[in-house]
Amino acid sequence: MSTRKPLIGVPADRRLLGPHYFHCVGEKYIAAILEGAGATPVLIPALGEALHPRELLADFDAVLLTGSPSNVEPHRYQGAPGDPGMLHDPHRDATTLPMIPYVIEAGLPLLAICRGFQEMNVAFGGTLWQKLHEVAGYSDHREDLEAPLDEQYGPAHEVALTPGGMLQALAGGRERLMVNSLHSQGVQTLGRGLEIEARAPDGVIEAFRVRNAPSFALALQWHPEWKFRDDPFSVALFAAFGAAARERAQMRHRTSEPRRD
Repeated sequence: MSTRKPLIGVPADRRLLGPHYFHCVGEKYIAAILEGAGATPVLIPALGEALHPRELLADFDAVLLTGSPSNVEPHRYQGAPGDPGMLHDPHRDATTLPMIPYVIEAGLPLLAICRGFQEMNVAFGGTLWQKLHEVAGYSDHREDLEAPLDEQYGPAHEVALTPGGMLQALAGGRERLMVNSLHSQGVQTLGRGLEIEARAPDGVIEAFRVRNAPSFALALQWHPEWKFRDDPFSVALFAAFGAAARERAQMRHRTSEPRRD
């Protein structure tokens, strides 16, 4: 049996840093994959149509969709044009949105966080509120950008877990979790084939899974990767994701072994 760690693909942001564009993945996601999931993170550049998911993902054992300062372009879900200055990343959209359905169909474990959560909803035909804080009945889910990082990523509100759901199982049967909150957008209509796993006190969808997915397929609006070692639920989450990736790696290794007649 192979002892190689599972390989988890991580689609990158495309960002302008100084005069040049870079393809970037935050270190906190890399650390959560390496230490929390016990896997090796591999950056996937945001090259859009130049990448072919079937070929690209043939050697991966799972995929993680990260958060980002950018938002999914509104035309991707028939939304109104965004305000001037709103940060978008069309190269990432063009990379991840076609990839997500294939990842699920191919049976690769998938964990989506914040922007990844929103990408996953859009990929399944869902829509987004662009400014949740301006929608009547909803709270302001944004962080205080002037506060230190520990405060920005600190506990913000509870989420109610769906009874009998995947998150409740990972949470050891608990009915609620305290989570951080660093998003301006939110799910307006849930995509096809998705099942709600958690809601905020104001009713905003905070987590969902892909119904009937052949493997781990979970999306969270909050950031479990932030200092994940300090939160028992986040430890359990990344451990479960890593276990699913290892199972996929072992299955792929068995099918690739030469037959011995």
